[in-house]
Amino acid sequence: MQLLRQRREYGHVRVLVAALLVAALGSGCTGEPNSGGAYAPEGRPAPQAPQAPQAPQAPKAGQAPKPRSAPAGALAAYAEKLRRAEAVRTATAKRWKLAGTPLTAPPPPAVKPVIKTRKGFEVSGGAALPPVFTTVPVKDKIVFLTIDDGAEKDPEFLRMMAELKIPYSAFLSDYVINDDYHYFRLMRDKGVALHNHTLNHPYLPGLSRAGQKREICGQQDKLQKRYGKRPRLFRPPYGNYNGDTLRVAKSCGITAVPLWAAEAFPDHMEWREWDRDLHPGDIVLSHFRGREDGKGSMPDMIRRVMKTITDKGYAVARLEDYV
Repeated sequence: MQLLRQRREYGHVRVLVAALLVAALGSGCTGEPNSGGAYAPEGRPAPQAPQAPQAPQAPKAGQAPKPRSAPAGALAAYAEKLRRAEAVRTATAKRWKLAGTPLTAPPPPAVKPVIKTRKGFEVSGGAALPPVFTTVPVKDKIVFLTIDDGAEKDPEFLRMMAELKIPYSAFLSDYVINDDYHYFRLMRDKGVALHNHTLNHPYLPGLSRAGQKREICGQQDKLQKRYGKRPRLFRPPYGNYNGDTLRVAKSCGITAVPLWAAEAFPDHMEWREWDRDLHPGDIVLSHFRGREDGKGSMPDMIRRVMKTITDKGYAVARLEDYV
């Protein structure tokens, strides 16, 4: 009987957890893109309010009931903490002039998905080579933001991304970062993963295997020396590669080659797919470029791409948690 009562008590605490979390998220559970909270992915029903718990059985004679106020109070405090954090996130988005509050990505999976080379992107004998892909196989409405090259070093961009807590990955070329390695060290210290985009951004299929090795493995060495870590991910310039590219990349520590499904600019989006839309797991490409190279600043680019992502009901997740 004692075991039965313990199970019932545990069940009531679980119901209290669910009720408080629903209350904390409030209108964030509506699934509307600008609500700033959780959403119900397409094809899934919106979460329902939990049923009221049944009254517990009376304890045995002479046995005092277990107190309930402490767990309920702790859960209420946690719910209030979530509510305040969401309020801060909304205020931060307004301060940076975003059209809506970015949605929060779900927790990453305990086991990373198996990634295979996209059909049509294969090379001869490439079964054992790093996979080349444009989308990570997931079901959640998340996408991944990646930024290439490194020519523009806008301090406002660093502040913006840190305050908004939007994850992104950087693919760097030495010839444009070597005038200010410190900028990307600050980026690394904020939790951004720095990856390989070659030393000099050449058209790799036009180089010999030895030439490709200098570009790819040379940048591996540079990034390890400057930032203390050898990258696992590599993006070939222009998205062009051949069998030698992948074999050389594997030889110096590369495990995956993420390309992209969409590209973000300060004033528009470009799409790889025929439907010109986002899909779960899509990789979004952008560049470290300023006003002199385009039609806006890097913060302008973030405002544009985040409006597209949020309006379509997607959140930005951290690529390295899935690949």
